[in-house]
Amino acid sequence: MGLTARIGTRDGWAVSHAVVTVTDMTGAQVLRLEADAEGAVRDANPLAPGAYTVIVTAVGYAPAAASAIVTASGRAEVGTVTLARQGGTELPPPGPWTVDPAHSTVAAVAQHLGISSVHGRFTHFAGSIEIAPDDITKSRVEAVIRADSIDTGNGMRDGHLKSPDFLDVEKYPEITYRSTGLTAAGSDRWTVHGELGMHGVVRPVDLDLAYLGTGADPWGGTRAAFRATAELHRDDFAMNYNQVVQAGIAAIGTTLKVELDVQAVQGESLPQG
Repeated sequence: MGLTARIGTRDGWAVSHAVVTVTDMTGAQVLRLEADAEGAVRDANPLAPGAYTVIVTAVGYAPAAASAIVTASGRAEVGTVTLARQGGTELPPPGPWTVDPAHSTVAAVAQHLGISSVHGRFTHFAGSIEIAPDDITKSRVEAVIRADSIDTGNGMRDGHLKSPDFLDVEKYPEITYRSTGLTAAGSDRWTVHGELGMHGVVRPVDLDLAYLGTGADPWGGTRAAFRATAELHRDDFAMNYNQVVQAGIAAIGTTLKVELDVQAVQGESLPQG
């Protein structure tokens, strides 16, 4: 066996479209190989003893280089070469991902009486993510939330939030979000640009997104974790109701902070069972 190497991401996933080029000390190319589906590169032909440079490239990733010393055995064991996303940005492996509602939360926080916060969450929602393979900014996110699944831990308040004063769930049963693009904001942070449809109004809303990594789950699948936040102004969505109490303080604040903790499973659907 001559050259062996494995090409992977920071999270340990294979980069199956990587290309490995080996040059000698004069800069002449002596070998060019493509990684297999597992990100592995193997060449059976022994190399002449000496020092070599191994250059790894892949679309969407920053190139990486490693040195290899070949002994009289003719073998060059490079080990694992880790590729970083182009521009330092990280995302999960390309393709479809499905949001797992059982391991995700959609929460919102509003000021109450100017001195405390009301915490609520939506308990029924679905979503999908499509990670574009070459141009990450073309990745897509879509989500649908059932408006009547709002839960603040107070039945009377929940009933009021579902009424025409606020969400008007009979008339507008769904809250929707569709992304229109992504902008890198750091090595593992993104701004997701999109449109939120709520209470019959569609407005542009940006999500501040952090990618927390990927890993195998106990059910044989692959999961990616994200955390996202956004700030909404309910009067932007024609929810202008307010009750002003003594001293002129609004009972419920007009600004909502939305907090999303999302786990997505690789594939176009959730595993059965």
